[in-house]
Amino acid sequence: MVKSDLRTEYLAKMKSLSAGQVEDRSQAIASQFFRNFKLSEECLHIFLSITKNNEVNTFFFINQILKEYPNVKLAVPRSDFETGEMTHIRYDLHTKLKVNRLSIPEPVEGEIIDPSCFDMVLVPMLCFDMNGYRVGYGKGFYDRFLSKCRPETKKIGLCLFPPVDAIENVEPFDIRLDAVVEPQKTHFFNR
Repeated sequence: MVKSDLRTEYLAKMKSLSAGQVEDRSQAIASQFFRNFKLSEECLHIFLSITKNNEVNTFFFINQILKEYPNVKLAVPRSDFETGEMTHIRYDLHTKLKVNRLSIPEPVEGEIIDPSCFDMVLVPMLCFDMNGYRVGYGKGFYDRFLSKCRPETKKIGLCLFPPVDAIENVEPFDIRLDAVVEPQKTHFFNR
C-alpha cells in the first residue's frame, strides 16, 4: 500500500483503540525496549505522546529512564510549524510542559541539544514495513531531524501494531530505521 492509504488506515486503527489497550500495548513496548536495548550514558531523544491520537505512551520509557538510568541525558522535541523543524530540549523531572495547537506536549524552556549529540532517537509512527521504513503524519519533521543526526545514531521506532509487508512509495529522503519495537516483538533492520 502507499503511504496515504496506510496513514488513513492506521489513524483509524489507532483511534479505535481504548485507553486501556493503548496503555497495555505501551507497557509491552516499553518492556520489549528495555529487554533489547542496554542504556548507559547515551544522549537519547524521545517524543512526547499525543494522547488524543492514542500514540504510544512514552512516559513509561521516560519514567523508567529517569529512575534507573541517571547517566542518560533525555531530550524531547518542540516543533516549529512555520519551518517544519524541531528543537530538542533537555528533559528532567522539573521540565514544565505545555500543549501546543496540535495537542502535542512540549517543553516551555530548557537546554537545547544539537541533533549531532544524540546516540539514540525513539521515533513515533503510525505503521512500518518489513524493510524498516515508517509512515508518520506526513509533515516530515522526523525525516528532517534524523538526516541531521550522526550516521551511527540508533533510530528506534515505537509502534502499536505489527509491520505491513511493504510501503510502496518510499522516497529517497525517507530514513530507514535500525529497529522498531511493537508489543509482541522487536524488529531489527540495518544489521
